[in-house]
Amino acid sequence: MRLTIAHETRYSFSEPVRYGLQQMRKLPKSYRNQRVVNWTTSVTGGQKEVQYEDQHRNTVELISIAPGETELMLRSEGEVEVEENNGVIGPHCGLTPLWLFDRQTAQTKPGPHVRELARSLQGRDTLDQMHALMSAVGKAVAYTQGTSKPDWSAEKVLDAGKGVCSDQAHVFISVARVLGHPARYVSGYLMLDDRESQDAMHGWAEVHVDALGWVGFDVSNDQSPDTRYVRVATGLDYADAAPVTGTRTGGEEESLSVAIEVAQQMGGQEQ
Repeated sequence: MRLTIAHETRYSFSEPVRYGLQQMRKLPKSYRNQRVVNWTTSVTGGQKEVQYEDQHRNTVELISIAPGETELMLRSEGEVEVEENNGVIGPHCGLTPLWLFDRQTAQTKPGPHVRELARSLQGRDTLDQMHALMSAVGKAVAYTQGTSKPDWSAEKVLDAGKGVCSDQAHVFISVARVLGHPARYVSGYLMLDDRESQDAMHGWAEVHVDALGWVGFDVSNDQSPDTRYVRVATGLDYADAAPVTGTRTGGEEESLSVAIEVAQQMGGQEQ
């Protein structure tokens, strides 16, 4: 399937910015089951300084904000072809060692709720265990927009019983690591069935399974990724894969708006 994607992020500042840098992770990976056909980035109110790969092999575009600006607009768009792989990404590669993905972070740190959920899933083979975990997290954490906070840990999410896709993924990752399986966070795009316009990227998890390698699990939709999913960035948690992060001096208060459109290209072929 060929998908067309447009992602616009707009910052407005109450006062002129004196200095600012933004790290942008919006460019999809060409990797086994997906191919970036074309992709462009445009910047208004600043400029692209450099492009590089981080420790997780994510493509990072470094954007500087022009001194004196009160608005920054970042627009990324392109086409990506995706083939069906039943959620299987394959063997681990790159310089980051696999054992690093056993390490918990502040957002995945386990507590009593996480460990209780892990105990309920013991005694299964890894793949069945992870599919059961995906469904269990979906039942324990209801997808609810606007309820969680960026600094919530997996334990806090389970305590609240609700959250967004990144919260559900953090709980899944935390439990998977407690069970002894390397796990990582994935950010990307998802073509929805009922609309093209969205206001945020999607997030899910991947677990390293013997003989298969990395396998994806999307708690929010209770399925492994298919041809509607485009992988963009991975990391130990959301912070490693966030679409835009940065720092600035000046600007005072900021407002942020995000507009994303994901659609199947007319005439695109199923793979």
